[in-house]
Amino acid sequence: MNQIIWIARHANRLDFVNPDWFLTAERRYDPPLSEDGILQAKQLANRLKGENIAHIFCSPFLRTVQTANPVAEFLDLPIKLETGLSEWLNPAWMTEEPERLSTPALAELFPRIDTSYTPQIPAKYPETRSQMLERSGQVARILASEFYSKDILLVGHGASVLGAAIGLVGEIARTEVKASLCSLVKIVRYDPEWLLELKGDTSHLTEVEEVIRFN
Repeated sequence: MNQIIWIARHANRLDFVNPDWFLTAERRYDPPLSEDGILQAKQLANRLKGENIAHIFCSPFLRTVQTANPVAEFLDLPIKLETGLSEWLNPAWMTEEPERLSTPALAELFPRIDTSYTPQIPAKYPETRSQMLERSGQVARILASEFYSKDILLVGHGASVLGAAIGLVGEIARTEVKASLCSLVKIVRYDPEWLLELKGDTSHLTEVEEVIRFN
């Protein structure tokens, strides 16, 4: 065993709990975590605190940063914002390119963000599902290669979690991975192959969503 890639989906989001939030939100496509989502993020951190994770990469959306931050605090690691792990920029979901907080603004809120990190892959609005899967899969391969022999954590969205898993283990992930909120995927490198060991584990959570929503 040479490397473990952990892939986590963000915790529950405020607009899932309160859909009316969207109507008056300043950045309506970048919701924060809900109150129970904040608890889920802490439970994820507790699950990963004993793991040998060396680097944390996460999507630059607020909910993914909020999910990654407790893990970074537990493990005393910086957070690298990677646009390749972004939400699927689906025009059927979003009427325009989603407005997000800038990296400096996020770093003001979350000092563990590494502002010197340069993302590997851009995410461009609008994009098709195949384009989203390709860029999230590509960034997973790039990061796994660049940090070879180091265990890393990727924090993304339902769609980009799936894309990252497909990028490493291939098409088997399309049917095997179930990326519910704050779930964990574990992929292990046994050179030259990757093995899918956890397919969307939620055993660390006290509450699990009944219907998986890929957004």
